[in-house]
Amino acid sequence: MLNILQTLCLVPILGGSIFSILTVWTAQRFLKKSNRTVLNGFTPPVTVLKPVRGLEKDLKLNLRTIATQNYPEYQVIYSVQDPNDPAFPIIKEIQEEFGKERISVVISTVEAGANGKVNNLLGALKEARHDIIIISDSDTHLRPDYLSNIVAPLANSEVGCVCTLFKVTRGDRWFEKMELLTMNADFMPSVIFAEVTGTSKACLGPSIAIRRSTLDELGGLESLADYLVEDYEIGRRVWTSGKKMVLVPYIIDAVVDLKNWQNWWTHQVYWDQNTYLAKPTPFIATILIRAIPFALLFALIRGDIIGLSVLVSAIIIRLITAAMTAWEMKDFETIKSLYLLPFRDLIGLVFWGLSFTQRTVVWRGVEFKLTSHGKMVMRRSLPS
Repeated sequence: MLNILQTLCLVPILGGSIFSILTVWTAQRFLKKSNRTVLNGFTPPVTVLKPVRGLEKDLKLNLRTIATQNYPEYQVIYSVQDPNDPAFPIIKEIQEEFGKERISVVISTVEAGANGKVNNLLGALKEARHDIIIISDSDTHLRPDYLSNIVAPLANSEVGCVCTLFKVTRGDRWFEKMELLTMNADFMPSVIFAEVTGTSKACLGPSIAIRRSTLDELGGLESLADYLVEDYEIGRRVWTSGKKMVLVPYIIDAVVDLKNWQNWWTHQVYWDQNTYLAKPTPFIATILIRAIPFALLFALIRGDIIGLSVLVSAIIIRLITAAMTAWEMKDFETIKSLYLLPFRDLIGLVFWGLSFTQRTVVWRGVEFKLTSHGKMVMRRSLPS
């Protein structure tokens, strides 16, 4: 029995090590295109929707970056659902700085469904002046050429939606560093690998560009209000409609802001539930590339120098390839946090397992019950 288990362990050990090596190649290939300057001259007026809820780390700094774009004509709409939201004075300050012609502030109590982000977006969408809509999360830090890069692919009428890569730029505490590693050293390399190899498609929620007319053709934002993974659902509808979904080789920065390790734990479970509901088969298949957990099990079963050598080799390959991919992404925070990566990979297997057994999810202090087809209903608000 132990011999069979040892053999089975070798599958994800080898699979994960090979996959890690391949992600370096796919990152190099995909990001090489990011050096190309946007030259198509397609700069139509756009509206940027920025849903905001509560105070986040570096909130004003991050929100302000969308107001300082090198782009001819654009409207920014900051939206909150509560006039007493502590972020409201901050967005009003930004509006006063840049003027009401560029910055709109919307307070809306729309409750079309359980997804708070979609509800917030619906309030903002009513004030949009332009057909091209950019959905940009409040925790993103955007360079001045962001709008030019995300809008450019829409010059092709066959493109239905555009999104960008993202990386977490700072983790102050150990659990924030673990979150950073999940996004930067696990999720993003997998997304790039899938894009280059054509094995899967992605629509990444922190940064999306879509025509309002296209959004209406797909059922409108209202139809997404009960989905946990509204970004994936947008992408799914785009590519099943026959239009193209474009992931541009442009990386935006995002902030991780976790109050304690319990927030990290619930968010990691949420993230894996999110991925499982969006792409169940590819997510289940990730068991075959989880090298470090199975290398540890292999070493414990054998209890000899061979087992230890396999474990050490798996860790070395994982660390070196993660560092190389991070270097391609100019992601120096991941390189500084690599000492935690083996532990993150171990605990990641726990989150993977929980995603199949738990049917509740916590988002911004509210507990939801997951139903069929990735939809959710609110259960209760949790004490802060």
